[in-house]
Parts: sequence; C-alpha cells; structure tokens
Amino acid sequence: MGNIVNKIKGLDNVSHALRGRKRKHTDSDYESCDELTDQMDRSLNTPKRKKLVSTAKYIYQALFKEEHNSDISVAAMGKVWHLHKIYLSQSPYFASMFSGSWKETLEDYIDIKIVDTNINVESLNAVFGSLYMDEVVLEPKEIVSILATATLFQLDNLIEQCADVMIETTNPETAVRYYEASKEYGVKKVKESTFNWLLVNLLSFYLKNTKWLRLIDTNLMHSLVSSPELFVMQTEFTLYTLLRYWLFLKTNPNYIVTDKSSSMTDQVTKFFDRDDNTPFLQTRDGQPYEKVFRVLRIQHLLNHHVDLKVLQQDNIIPKNWINELLFHSWSNMLKVDQTLESGPKECDEKVFLDSCMRCGRTLLEATNQKWRWTGFNFGLDLVLISDTKSLRIKRHHRTENERLLSLQLKRNFLIRVQLASLDDLRQIKHKQSTEIQSISLEKNAESILMVFDKKLTYPMLLSVNLMVINPNTSPANSKGTESTSNDAGIPSTSAEHNSDDNYFDFYDFSAV
Repeated sequence: MGNIVNKIKGLDNVSHALRGRKRKHTDSDYESCDELTDQMDRSLNTPKRKKLVSTAKYIYQALFKEEHNSDISVAAMGKVWHLHKIYLSQSPYFASMFSGSWKETLEDYIDIKIVDTNINVESLNAVFGSLYMDEVVLEPKEIVSILATATLFQLDNLIEQCADVMIETTNPETAVRYYEASKEYGVKKVKESTFNWLLVNLLSFYLKNTKWLRLIDTNLMHSLVSSPELFVMQTEFTLYTLLRYWLFLKTNPNYIVTDKSSSMTDQVTKFFDRDDNTPFLQTRDGQPYEKVFRVLRIQHLLNHHVDLKVLQQDNIIPKNWINELLFHSWSNMLKVDQTLESGPKECDEKVFLDSCMRCGRTLLEATNQKWRWTGFNFGLDLVLISDTKSLRIKRHHRTENERLLSLQLKRNFLIRVQLASLDDLRQIKHKQSTEIQSISLEKNAESILMVFDKKLTYPMLLSVNLMVINPNTSPANSKGTESTSNDAGIPSTSAEHNSDDNYFDFYDFSAV
C-alpha cells in the first residue's frame, strides 16, 4: 500500500514538473496566429480556377467523334459529318449561314463545294474537330491544307496558330511552299518570315542543293534577285551561276536532279551551248524569264575576264544589255586613273541599296581570317579582316602593283555589313547589321566595320553591300570572286594561286 502511494506522489511530481516547463505565450505568438488566420481566410475566400480537361475531351468524343444529338449534317468531298450548329457557329462562315434569310437556316443538311485544291478530307476533319476542343494538334506536313480550310471557314484564331507553326517549321523543303501559301491566303507574317529566310539561304543553301530551285517561280525569284537584303555568297557572279541552274531546271521540267552536281553542271553547259546565236532570253523559251535577269546587277558581272568569257559563251543575256554598262565601266576607270573620281562620300539610301555590289561569305569558325573579293575594283584593293571580336577593312596597297592600283592619297567608299547566325533549320537565331558607313582610307590604312555581338555564334553568314564609284557617274561598280588568306596573311584564291598580290590574276571560283 505504501508503494502505491509513493508511485502516485511520483506521478504528481512529474505532472508538476511538466506544468512547470510550460512556455509562456508572447505578443509575437499572437501576431503570428493572427497573420495565419488572415492568410487562411484569404485562401478560403479566393476562387480557384481549374481546368476540367475531361469536359473538353468528353465533348469532343461524344459530340464530334460519336456524333450524338447532331442537328446538322455537313457534306464535303464525299464525306458527311454529323455536327452541331452551336459549335459550327464559332465560324463566321457558318454563323451567317444559320442566321438571316439563307435557306440553310432551316435546313439540317448542307453540301459544301470545295474548289481549293489545298483542302482535303483530313484537313476538313481536323478543322471541324477543332471547334469541339480547346486545343488543336497541328501536323506540319498538313499545315497548308489546314490553313486553307481555316481560311475558308474564317477561323482567325486557327489561322494564327497555323501561321505560328509555319514560321517555326520553315526549312529548305517548306520555305517556298509556305511562302506561296501565305500569299494565297493573306498571312502577312508568314510571307515576311519565309521571304527573309529565302534571302539568307538562296545562295548559301540552294546553290549546293539545286533540286529545290525548281520550286521557285518567276515572280518570287524576281523579288529575291532584286532585293538589296539578299545574302550573296562570294560575288554577284555567284547569283548569275544560280540563275543559270534555275533557268535550266524551269525550262527542262523532266530533268531529274541527282546528288552529283558535276553531272548537272555538264548538262547546263550543254544546254546553253546552242547553234542559234539568238540570246536565250530573246527566244520563246527564254522570254518568260527575262524580267528576272533584268534585275540582275549586270554591272558587277563585268570586272573579271573569266566572268566575261562565261557570259559570252552562255549567250543568255543580250549583248546590248552589256555594252552600255561596259562603256560606263571603262569611263569610270579612266576617271579614277586621272583622279577625277575618288569614290562616294554620301549617297541616298535607296540609290545605294539599288546599285551597290553585293558580296559575302561564310565565317565557319572563330579564327583570324583575311580575304578579298577579286576582280577589278576601280583601283581599290580592299581586304576584309575578321578575328573573334570584330570585322575590319583595309586598303591594301603594294608598290609593286601601283600600275594596277589607284595612286590617289585617299579613296572613298560606302559599305554596309550584315551578319547572321543560323539554327539547324537555317532560321536566323541572331542578326547584326550596321548602317551605311562612309569610309575614307589612305594607302594601307584600315577601319573597323563592326564589333561582333556576343549572341552571334559560328558559323556565321556575312553579307556586304559596297559602293566604290559615285552612282551619279554610272551604276557600274566592281565585281570579282572571293579569295582566302594564306599562311603569310596575304589573301590568295581557294585554288592557291601563286601570285599573292596580283588579285587581277586570281582564279574565278564563282565562275566554275
């Protein structure tokens, strides 16, 4: 009995000890409780919006796929859809049909005649189905058909979604098709995006992958060739070379392009080796393509002897187009020689862009590089120098070549530079451009053209617009072919010609 009493007393002591340790509440504790209460009240009184995905899926499955409670049947292209007017009315096409005095207002069967060849049963099914869902899955391979169908039914939101997919998936295979579709269906932002893609890739990609050239029609090629924003690789003569291939493919629709470019080169040469002395553009086969060659900057094709030889052998361009430009080039050369022409210091922007020489190259990696675009440059030997951070230009002048170079103390020229980094689809990731720069250089002096943005990545496409002769004198500027630098730092051709500094003797890479 005594043991039990002792145990009870022990428990009382423990209880007292525990009570003695109880923490006193502070004012801050009560404040925390008040804050927590406020937060809980706000949480409980704030409505939460949650998407019931199952609802949309149920509607799509029950009403569209299983066609329950249909009140309208739509027939098109041999298929009938049992649909619902309330969902179809999201389309202004159907909304106007079901209201007013149209006979379809009271009917439960509609037969739609489809005349657009881009529309098919699959695209009709996808567009009708999209009216029952809050999202749509767009297959890039079918995107033009879906765009055509969405345009027919005036579904602006779906058209916008199609446009975004087209811009995201523009590549060598889709660019021309998307461009033509954007024109047909009035999607401005796709038209601009694909056209800009083609400006950058026409010469850097299609010249090496000629099978896609046939897709480009005359109007589109005219717009590309005439654009001052065209990224010309090497020189203007490279553009002429591309047009030779394009002209051959357009006039020989049954020719099958193979992976062997040499085979096509031989076929093109044979094709233009005709017994008829009539320039090809003046023949019945060539006349439809005359307007494209009209906007080719022929004045920049006349400054290298190999280029002139190719022009003469091809006999594509009428000689009377060339003769006047040759006369102006000769006149300008004499004026430079007699120090009557020292180059432009300023020029109207439109005049500059319409008449400048376009040239460019690919900068493959972040290394020091030197090169020149060869050809007679009216006494100016301009060397481009790039490193990992900047691009510079130098007036290269060697005394042993003074008989070929301008002796004027200063020469002026105008120049604009653009650089573009591309992704795997050859879309522009980042682009950097300069304004039109007026530069005056003494012999062997140089000037910085651009400091590279950090966002630029290699390989980069370089495009240069250059004017070395005053446009009010004549449109004739310079032309030539790109050369690369050798180990000694003196530019030479890709064929490693032995004449290091005599750039007039360089092998014409673009004419091959």
